Amino acid sequence: MTNQLPHEKGFHVSWDQLHRDSRALAWRLDGKGPDKGNWKAVIGITRGGMAPAMIVARELDIRIVDTISVKSYDHQAQSDAIVLKSPDSELIGDGQGILIIDDLVDSGRTLEIVRKMYPKAHFATVYAKPIGHPMVDTFITEVSQDTWIFFPWDMALQYVEPFRGN
Repeated sequence: MTNQLPHEKGFHVSWDQLHRDSRALAWRLDGKGPDKGNWKAVIGITRGGMAPAMIVARELDIRIVDTISVKSYDHQAQSDAIVLKSPDSELIGDGQGILIIDDLVDSGRTLEIVRKMYPKAHFATVYAKPIGHPMVDTFITEVSQDTWIFFPWDMALQYVEPFRGN
């Protein structure tokens, strides 16, 4: 049993940090596409992958951007992953030359279902946890499996009491 407060094992990501890390992901992917180093399109896994996908697309000058909607969380609990919306199948095909971007790979279940759909795509996340790490081709930062990442879209600025009281 631990006396740790929930935020003490949390990894808080600001908009600035997410932008820097997403740009670092783009730099890592630059020139690695199968078409003379170029990528055909970016697919963001909604919802968390949308911001990183937009930043990667901008940095790599990729104009074709689409989304795949996979639901695998209900608030803070994981559930079975299901595809709610798929990208244009004529454009994506088997995934060759396509970047699939998400914010985080946790258990890997979301990426597993998408990888089955697009086996030749390149899967990249900004953050990765050890269990899901084998499902991703490229990532920037690894965090421990028991760390909860607080993304900027999940937070609001407000006063917080010091943990030692007043």
